[in-house]
Amino acid sequence: MSYQELSYWLSTVDEPLTPRPALPGETDADVVIVGAGYTGLWTAYYLASADPTLRIVVLEREIAGYGASGRNGGWCSALFPTSLTGLARRHGRDAAVAMQRAMRETVREVGRVVAAEGIDCDWASGGTVVLARTDAQLGRARAAVEEARAFGFGPDDLALLDAGEAAARCGAEGVRGGTYTPHCAAVHPAKLVRGLARTVERLGVTIHERTPVREIRPGAAVTPVGVVRAPVVVRATEGWTAALPGLRRAVVPVYSLMVATEPLPAQTWARIGLADRETFSDHRHVIIYGQRTADGRLAFGGRGAPYHFGSRVRPGYDREPAVFDALRRTLGELFPVLGPDVPLTHRWGGPLGVARDWTASVGLDRTTGLAWAGGYVGDGVSTTNLAGRTLADLIRGVASDLTALPWVGHRSPRWEPEPLRWLAVNAGLRVMLSADAAEARSGRPSRRAAVFGRFLGH
Repeated sequence: MSYQELSYWLSTVDEPLTPRPALPGETDADVVIVGAGYTGLWTAYYLASADPTLRIVVLEREIAGYGASGRNGGWCSALFPTSLTGLARRHGRDAAVAMQRAMRETVREVGRVVAAEGIDCDWASGGTVVLARTDAQLGRARAAVEEARAFGFGPDDLALLDAGEAAARCGAEGVRGGTYTPHCAAVHPAKLVRGLARTVERLGVTIHERTPVREIRPGAAVTPVGVVRAPVVVRATEGWTAALPGLRRAVVPVYSLMVATEPLPAQTWARIGLADRETFSDHRHVIIYGQRTADGRLAFGGRGAPYHFGSRVRPGYDREPAVFDALRRTLGELFPVLGPDVPLTHRWGGPLGVARDWTASVGLDRTTGLAWAGGYVGDGVSTTNLAGRTLADLIRGVASDLTALPWVGHRSPRWEPEPLRWLAVNAGLRVMLSADAAEARSGRPSRRAAVFGRFLGH
């Protein structure tokens, strides 16, 4: 499969995706970064911007944006995988509020860099509408707003919408209400990551593609052609982390799949809405997500693909016909105007990273020089930027508001060994799918979903 075939996004970038030269042999650096996705490239960007004298080398097994950075839903949002209540329970109210404010500022920071560096990534600050289409979903919408208010965030941060207000933004079938936040921009994710790669090269960063890393250890990243020695080694591998020695149970790769329609006519968009290119979802348990692309398509995705035994990641897992069929049915249920005659031109998918406690983290072990960031649970387009800025401060020894945030230095517990991991992850998926089906029938909140949510620490 060519790189262009990995996603709609990668098929529509204005470059041939020719790999950069591979690492020619052993070398030395001040910082070596493993992974040329958002995390690695944002880290390189802020390090090189702060200190142009640093020798920074980025190693990538395929091409920049090969992973989730070139395949995701294109939401640059203030979403963080751990709730405000969950953060407050672990770290206190002030820390939870600081984390949420940092995420909201991060959306603006990405927009600032995109403009300053001339990265054309179809940026549109339309916010996010999350629909409620059952009584149970409406209850969760109200609960989300109540939680925001309890932490001091007002309607300008998260607003409760009635049926008419929600439908005016996103004209899905059977809308009863929802929530809206302005803290999100729709982006073309592959244009963003590829533009970011070109930007860091202009700043003097060296990127070696088609260079797999076999091992990360203190002072070195080991490749088949030689070792890159550096006092700081950054792991930025997210859904591919489990392939590295000693990290099999650190992060579980969970697959998310997407589809895209052909460009839709104006009369169809008049019925669907999303006039400001709002990103959209609803308050079901198994996540769905979508956006109106700059070229007039509806790009739509969701979870539902199985976890594969042993945390395996394979190209064949990117395509699950049953999941694509389910996404097509869901699109038709949400927007009947997108009947079976409207073709899907693209189908794709890929893994994202999930930590055992559903908590993203960033950190640097000063005794070993090993740094990391990840476990974004699919909320990485913006969180990676916050990670890159934080890692740049940690590596340079700068104490800042960012290095004091509660996710810094967090260590998630390891996932269970197999076969318990396979049983638990796939059982959880089935529980949440069945919970959504039960709520669609009855309209009442699912008990099984509440029980499973406690298991996740929500």
